[in-house]
Amino acid sequence: MEINWLAVVVASLTSFVIGAVWFGPKTFYPVWMKAMGRKIPTERVEMSTGSTVLMFGGTYVGALLQVATLAIVISLARTVDPTIGALGGAAIGALLGFGIGAAASFSHRQFAQQNHKQFHAVWVWLIEVGQDIVCLAVAGLIIGAWV
Repeated sequence: MEINWLAVVVASLTSFVIGAVWFGPKTFYPVWMKAMGRKIPTERVEMSTGSTVLMFGGTYVGALLQVATLAIVISLARTVDPTIGALGGAAIGALLGFGIGAAASFSHRQFAQQNHKQFHAVWVWLIEVGQDIVCLAVAGLIIGAWV
């Protein structure tokens, strides 16, 4: 099994950047917060150093683990079809994001919805898993292209 660890690191950083844009104040963040029944903070939120490290560090470690797992799956797929490249990698990433990630998280989001507005939970889920699917597709594209 061959894994290009530099490609994994680059793809995981790309996932981190996509997440930052996806949940930015001009993109999905306002819709996401409203669908969760929360108000957008109007003042700067003060967080402890530990909370900040856990939030951002944990998010990056999660992206790194997702991308490393995707790299393993792509490497295994290449044992069957060595011609898998960028588009194949992107398709594998999107398929795993949708078929495993999105499907597994749907019930979690439904039962976690605090205001019992289940259609709002669907919006929250679509925003959250949409980002996951895009990140995994882009990561797969990078890994697939970077042989």
